[in-house]
Amino acid sequence: MNNQDTIIALSTPPGSGAIGVIRLSGPDAINLANQVFAGKDLEKQESHTLHFGLLKDGDQLVDEVVAGIFVAPKSYTKENVVEISCHGSNYIIEQIINLLISKGARAAKPGEFTLRAFLNGAFDLSQAEAVADLIASNSKASHDVAMQQMRGGFANELKALREQLIHFASMIELELDFAEEDVEFANRDQLQALVKKISHVLSRLISSFEMGNVIKNGVPIVIAGKPNVGKSTLLNALLNEERAIVSDIAGTTRDTIEDELNIGGIIFRFIDTAGIRDTADIIEALGVERTLEKMKLAKLIIYMADLAQTEAEIEEQVRGLEKLEIPFLILLNKADLLSEQQRIAFAKLNVVFISARDKQGIEELKTTLLEQVNLHHINTSETMITNIRHVEALKQTENALQRVLVNVHNPVTSDFLAMDIKQALHYLGEITGTVTTDDLLENIFTKFCIGK
Repeated sequence: MNNQDTIIALSTPPGSGAIGVIRLSGPDAINLANQVFAGKDLEKQESHTLHFGLLKDGDQLVDEVVAGIFVAPKSYTKENVVEISCHGSNYIIEQIINLLISKGARAAKPGEFTLRAFLNGAFDLSQAEAVADLIASNSKASHDVAMQQMRGGFANELKALREQLIHFASMIELELDFAEEDVEFANRDQLQALVKKISHVLSRLISSFEMGNVIKNGVPIVIAGKPNVGKSTLLNALLNEERAIVSDIAGTTRDTIEDELNIGGIIFRFIDTAGIRDTADIIEALGVERTLEKMKLAKLIIYMADLAQTEAEIEEQVRGLEKLEIPFLILLNKADLLSEQQRIAFAKLNVVFISARDKQGIEELKTTLLEQVNLHHINTSETMITNIRHVEALKQTENALQRVLVNVHNPVTSDFLAMDIKQALHYLGEITGTVTTDDLLENIFTKFCIGK
């Protein structure tokens, strides 16, 4: 990859709009923009200034624009950057990009602006990944977690751990240089205490992934139950739109239907499933099989019943749900048709009464869901892991440190001790980008949108 190129891309979403922002980054960014800009001499302007002018292709006027100037290293990429705000016509945007490419710019690859920011030391790899998470955030909780990581909360915690380990690694390397003199530079008791302290921090970070992943990707909630109890009607009522087909014919839903809803700043992924029953219909049977698979992966199961089912049947269904060891709610639908006597009888089963068709009890259900997942009490300012790559690296670090604990008081294994500490440092370095490979960087940054 040639970082001496000047790259260009549209940074606003594609499609017609009021404004389009085209970003240039590289050593020639200001010079190239200046060649097509009729107004002030951009190369003589202060950093972080905006300038109105005409953008021309020779004598032909392309658009009236505002050019933002960011002089290296005071920019997102730490290179010279120009951001051209033009009218959001697809034609105009295409004309400007092609014009600047003809002047010497190159079309940016996905994530290349952020990759350059990382390579130029603007932030570490975990912070770069948090940029993508921030762009993708669709709730307050996911926004807060991404922002905390982007501002270096996770990186700073790892940096402190690495610095302490590096000290002991250097002391043990020194011992190996003086092995014949039988001297000990690294205090083994202090090393053992440090490894235990770091292992405790690693365990906390690894444990946070389950919650962090849910915040990032949404709480998966399966709506299950027998055919025709109102599962699809409930999904429509929660989303306040006709998302799923509703019919009096049992077995209408053959496959899972998923959609998201923001409740109290938390994203819930509701999964409407095929009704659970024995069936000779091959397609419906496949739907039932998928329902059971989804239930095993859910964070919470909403199991729906209605007045056609007896107390004994619901009790039997509760026992089946308990075997899954996944939190669940029993919803009794069509509660508007209940007699007072029936309501009292079913209340003993801790069911939640709703009428999905009339949207009765839906707001109360949303409150109950928040209480069940208990995410609204989470302190998102604390370091929380949301990236599977980070978790795997932390687990590898933990394994290496466990080997250190085994060998720490064994006098004949100083070389193995040094090797295991180096392994721990390597895996920690993979998270922040201290240790990288081209394949790793390509895998991370190609997932970004072009223009970021």
